[in-house]
Amino acid sequence: MPAAATLAHSWLCFSSAQRPSSSSAAAAASLPTSISTSNSEDNNQCNLLPATKPKSLLDKHPLWQPTHTNISLQFKEKILCLEVMGVDSGKALSLNPSLHTASLESIHSIITFLESKGIQQKDMGRIFGMCPQILTSDIKSELNPVFKFLSYDLAVPDQDFRRVINKCPRLLISSVQDQLKPALFYLQRLGFKDVQQLIYQDPVLLVSNVEKTLIPKLDFLVSLGFTRTEAIGMVLRCPGLFTFSIENNFKPKFEYFVKEMEGSLEELKGFPQYFAFSLEKRIKPRHLEALSKGVKVPLPLLLKSTDDEFQELLIRRPGLCG
Repeated sequence: MPAAATLAHSWLCFSSAQRPSSSSAAAAASLPTSISTSNSEDNNQCNLLPATKPKSLLDKHPLWQPTHTNISLQFKEKILCLEVMGVDSGKALSLNPSLHTASLESIHSIITFLESKGIQQKDMGRIFGMCPQILTSDIKSELNPVFKFLSYDLAVPDQDFRRVINKCPRLLISSVQDQLKPALFYLQRLGFKDVQQLIYQDPVLLVSNVEKTLIPKLDFLVSLGFTRTEAIGMVLRCPGLFTFSIENNFKPKFEYFVKEMEGSLEELKGFPQYFAFSLEKRIKPRHLEALSKGVKVPLPLLLKSTDDEFQELLIRRPGLCG
């Protein structure tokens, strides 16, 4: 919501030197009594909040209740800043405890820096909600290197920064030297030559740990009976294989494919996208329906066709076989 993001950015995420003057004193009258304090300095600071603040957010948040008056006004402002941007402050503080001590000035600096890179205010609620660690990142040593990596290593033009970051906010909390570059090098060695496709379609691979995520999943495919060359060919055709859980995806789907569908490794090698479909919502129902009609449907047709196409396939081609 752009209006809310603007409110947060303009009124709450500012340094003490930038705070509004007494011209906003009239706003204090509209503040709920639950945030007033006996301290005169805190009462004066209440003038910092706009008269048009979203009361529903304040009223519902526990930090604004009378029993929490011992919490500093600046911390409350920080909570409101997050909430108005659309960030679940409780979740953000839980995932990133450093936010408790982060200043409004530092948060404002992060927002300003991201805006300079083309990220729009309407994007920030989702980005910070997914990765609240960004809000306490160091601009010089952590954030700026990521944008340099996008520019120099992946040839992403400045105007596309927003598209890439929205696609994968985790890029902003990933170490260039320890994570992004090693992942890029490993993927290129495997045969991912099109870095543009990698960054625009599968950037999550770049934030995946090589030793703990990418290599184990490739090794698991080999353990199923594929050669290493065949396994590499499968992930090149379907990069999503690197994002699937071994325990929750590969194992149950492979077991069903072999035992119930009596499929072959050759079929999976030709259609590795099989693992991208839901076992309960697509694979099992389609297989059981085809089985009940005595029809053997090739794997791609079985799973890729729409519901109407699948029904038509069963009616018009009862003798179809793979």
